[in-house]
Amino acid sequence: MLRQGRLGSVDELGAFVRTRRERLRPEAVGLPARTSRRTSGLRREDVAALAGVSVDYLVRLEQGRATNPSAQVVAALARALALSADERDHLFRLAHHAVPGSGLLPTTLTPGIDRMISRMNDAAVSVHDPAWTMLAWNATWAALMGDPSGLSGRDRNLIWRHFTGQSGRVERDDTLDFERGAVADLRAATGRYPDDPQLKRLITDLLRESARFAERWEDHDVAVRRLDRKTIRHPAVGPITVDCDVLRTDGSGLTIIVYTAAPGSPDAAKLDLVRVIGLQQLAS
Repeated sequence: MLRQGRLGSVDELGAFVRTRRERLRPEAVGLPARTSRRTSGLRREDVAALAGVSVDYLVRLEQGRATNPSAQVVAALARALALSADERDHLFRLAHHAVPGSGLLPTTLTPGIDRMISRMNDAAVSVHDPAWTMLAWNATWAALMGDPSGLSGRDRNLIWRHFTGQSGRVERDDTLDFERGAVADLRAATGRYPDDPQLKRLITDLLRESARFAERWEDHDVAVRRLDRKTIRHPAVGPITVDCDVLRTDGSGLTIIVYTAAPGSPDAAKLDLVRVIGLQQLAS
């Protein structure tokens, strides 16, 4: 009998394989249906044959006695069990292997994200790849932060701009915390996209250009940014304090930043004024 396992333990791995096996009908993987069966799903013999492993190994795996399945074995089991993409990724993580993928940064907006940012006019919204290069923004973002349409390449990367001293409108009282969080997030991206050449070049160039970045990089911190509070100094209306929500989108790998202010607050009134000023400038 399986022991009660800790999350990520060999017991958890074995339990996941067993439950996926027991739920899968033979006909779903090209095997003939059987009317008389002792198990509700596939037998161990079925999965072992489909995955190219021994029945004894599968028994030991399900019982938590096979502790180090290779990535090749995990991939074979995922195919044999007809796992979904989410289930396959979970299986790889339980086995302590990197999740398979292209290893490259996503750079394409889905139609849904594109529609969403264009319709969220009450908030300042931008979309970034996992290395924090800006891919898209709405008119309110451009009015609040400055129109980035004239920027290209590295100049659209928030981390590069910060560590190379390019001025912006954000006032930071917590520069050290911001830098630690940004670098930890960038290091997390290297784990998700280990083969991306642009990401590797960005880090190499940051290490060369910024001693502060190099110092933070040596900490080896890993974290994902999610929320913050910022003060934006707008040239026309002065300082505006906004809530910054960092939203991660499943599937696309992109990050959406949303700046909002509490309804009825002085900062909300300033944000409304910025939006009107920005739209007038764009129309002129």
